[in-house]
Amino acid sequence: MTRIIGVVLVAVGAFLVVLAPLVRFQVGGSLIAAPAAQYGVSKLEAQGAQYFYPKALKVLTGDLGITVTTRGDVSQAQGDRVVWDEFTAVNDVTNGNPDVSFGERRSAFNKFTGEGVNCCAVSVDKKPSKLEGQIYKFPFDVEKKTYKVFNSTAGMAFDAEFVGEENVNGLPAYKFEQVAPSTKTETRTVPASIMGVSETTGDVQVDRFYEGKNTFWIEPTTGSPVKQEQQRHDILKTQDGAHSITAFAATAKMTPETVEDLVQNATESKSQITLIKVTIPVILLLVGLVLLVGGFVAIRRTARA
Repeated sequence: MTRIIGVVLVAVGAFLVVLAPLVRFQVGGSLIAAPAAQYGVSKLEAQGAQYFYPKALKVLTGDLGITVTTRGDVSQAQGDRVVWDEFTAVNDVTNGNPDVSFGERRSAFNKFTGEGVNCCAVSVDKKPSKLEGQIYKFPFDVEKKTYKVFNSTAGMAFDAEFVGEENVNGLPAYKFEQVAPSTKTETRTVPASIMGVSETTGDVQVDRFYEGKNTFWIEPTTGSPVKQEQQRHDILKTQDGAHSITAFAATAKMTPETVEDLVQNATESKSQITLIKVTIPVILLLVGLVLLVGGFVAIRRTARA
C-alpha cells in the first residue's frame, strides 16, 4: 500500500512540476490580453489653448475639455486581433463652444503585443488608414527601448523614446516621449482676409501642418498607459508660404480622475499577471517537488522493507 501511495505521489508531483512552466509561459500568455469588449472614457484638459474657430472666423483662446470614448467591436475580434472604435469630442469651456472639433478613429491591433493590424476598415475620421507601431497599449513586459507608436493626427507612426522611470500615483511607470515633425494633414479653403492676404478678396487655398510631442507613462508589466500628455501645434499656411495663422495650439493633460482610474486598472491587471505568471507556477513547482520527494521516500522505504 505504501508503495502505491509513493507511486501516486511521484506521478502527481511530476505532473505539477511539468504544469508549472506551462502555466507560466503558455496558459498565462493566452489569458493575459487586451479585451475585445473594451469600453472606457478618458478625459483631458488643455488650459489656455488657441484654435481657429470657423463659425467666428478667428482664432479663439480658452480652456478645453476633451472626452475620448473607446468601445470594442466584438464582432470583428478574431484570433489575436481586437478592434476598437474611438470618438473624441473637444469642448471650449471658456467661450461656451461645445463643438470645437470631433474625431473618429477605428483601430485593429494584436491583443498581446499592441501592434497595429491593417484590416476591418481601420480609419481616421472615416479616411482609410495604414496602421503601424503600437496602438493604445505597449506589449506586455515593456523594455527600456524605443518603440514606434501610431500617431492618429499625422496618420503615421513615429518613434517613442524611453526617457526614464517615474511613479504615477505611487505606481512605477516607464516614460516615453514621441516627437512628431511638421506634417501636412489636409488642404482646405478659407477666406483670404483671415490669412491676411490683402490682394485677394475671395477664398484662398491653405495647407494644415501638424507638429507635436506626446508623452506616455506606461506600466511595464501590463504595457497599459497610466498617464498621457499631448503637446500640439497646428498652423494654416498659404501654399506660397507667405501667410500663416494658428489652427490649434494646446497642451492636453489627462485629468487626475482619469489618471487614477488608469492606475487602478493597471494595478489590478498587474496583480492578475503576477498571480498567473509567478505565484501559481511557483506554488505548483514547490508542491510538485514536495510530492516527488515524499513519493520517492515512500517507495524507498517499501523497497527496504
